[in-house]
Amino acid sequence: MEQLQLFDTFTPKINRAVERVIDAYKFSQSLGLGKLWVCFSGGKDSVCLYGIVKKAAEKVGIPLLDFAELHYNVTGIDPPELVQFIKEEFPFVHRDLYKESMWQLIERKQMPPTRLVRYCCAELKEKGGEGRFCATGVRWAESTQRKSRGEFEDIGKTKAEGKILFNDNDDDRRQMEHCIPKRKYVVNPIIDFTDEDVWQFIREENLPYCKLYDQGYERLGCIGCPMAGGKRQQEELAKYPKFRNAYIRAFDRMLIKRKESGLETKWQTGQEVFDWWVNNDKSDTPIEGQGELF
Repeated sequence: MEQLQLFDTFTPKINRAVERVIDAYKFSQSLGLGKLWVCFSGGKDSVCLYGIVKKAAEKVGIPLLDFAELHYNVTGIDPPELVQFIKEEFPFVHRDLYKESMWQLIERKQMPPTRLVRYCCAELKEKGGEGRFCATGVRWAESTQRKSRGEFEDIGKTKAEGKILFNDNDDDRRQMEHCIPKRKYVVNPIIDFTDEDVWQFIREENLPYCKLYDQGYERLGCIGCPMAGGKRQQEELAKYPKFRNAYIRAFDRMLIKRKESGLETKWQTGQEVFDWWVNNDKSDTPIEGQGELF
């Protein structure tokens, strides 16, 4: 009886997510933007989003690949298991290459990425989809910051240009009148899903997921991401020593660039920067050129 009650509560949530995708597709077609652009990272939220988009395509009677195209931003620092998972289970996903690698970014930015300054996300993970209607796996449950996100969004060139298009509670849904090039229209179909909802949907739909989740990972992202915390950073970089060494070499080149730019630092080697970087207590400290001397 409890299982039936849980299912009856969950089904309307799935239906709302599917309808959001269908609404987005209709708006995209009305604006001449073509099929939906689905942001796909290979993580559990992306897999869930894929399942919802697939259901939406089936409901309107359009083949999935005519209804939407999935895009994976290649970062060069994703776990090898995740990259392999995408290749094997989602071979039809478009692989969009970066213009600068993480190592080049560290050298050019003259600082490591931190929780305060996450330039890597903007450069490696959030590119693409300009002038298109995009579907993402953003969820309110992921962070406090994301609780301000809406089901539908109009992402302009600046924050001031961004605006909520409409939501499921509006009787009179506002229609977009025109498309501005390089603007990005966004639908977040599973925005109200909890972690439990995501996993329940994946299991009920028998969707594939990366094996790292069965090895204790709760989230998948770039190896060494400071958002994961110092302990997780250390674990990941110990597991993938080639990436650890690549970060240290990049920090060595970063220090050379900083000295050439006249930016002093108390660190003398990339190893010293690395040791500071994976220390959870100091990874939020501002950096010279972005605040105080690090």
